[in-house]
Amino acid sequence: MASTTIRTADPFIDTDVIDSRAPRFNQATVGVLGAVALATGWWGLFGLLALQLALGLTLGRRWCLPCVFYFRVVQPRFGEGEVEDSRPPRFANVVGSVLLTVTFLAFMAGLRPLGLALGGLVSALALLAAFTGLCVGCELYRLVARARGVRPGTVGVVDLAGLGAPPAAEVVVEFTHPLCAGCQELERRLAGGSRPLVVVDVSKQPELARRYHVAVVPTAFAVAGDGTVLQRLA
Repeated sequence: MASTTIRTADPFIDTDVIDSRAPRFNQATVGVLGAVALATGWWGLFGLLALQLALGLTLGRRWCLPCVFYFRVVQPRFGEGEVEDSRPPRFANVVGSVLLTVTFLAFMAGLRPLGLALGGLVSALALLAAFTGLCVGCELYRLVARARGVRPGTVGVVDLAGLGAPPAAEVVVEFTHPLCAGCQELERRLAGGSRPLVVVDVSKQPELARRYHVAVVPTAFAVAGDGTVLQRLA
């Protein structure tokens, strides 16, 4: 029986967020087809998988067949999962596309041991993400973000007046997105505290996300009344 769950995010319009189950479904597709390629010697499957990821990354989700199947068939039946920031899984797809391309080229060049090693690695990591939720590419995205300066202590001062914060000895500033389930949960938790909460919607004010090095939402800071960042909370 089809689910009547209403979507909070249109998968083909609200592309800055994504149903958290969709990347896992895509990873399962990559992992299973990669395993088939290794078992049968159909090395062209690696090339097709790389092409699919590249098309989805450059032309949008409508060109990603596993994505379309998930959003048109699977999601309507089982409902929408938790909505999350789409940047980490997108970066993981970039990494996957590159590795799949190199795997395909290795087989075409006759470098079978290299192709087998890379193909096995890609398939194993994809299946790991699909079945456990541990996305190595997503974690790599966060490491790269920190290496580029998105880390505790990088944001030293926040312009509280510019954010419309009320006068207080200490406030909490949360960067959020209206379609992010994790953001809403964190906002409810922070709103119950003793400090005033200022919420910044990155979908409406992306320039503030860039200014304060917000790579992933939700992100929250404890800020002193003079604008000094005291602690990165999330």
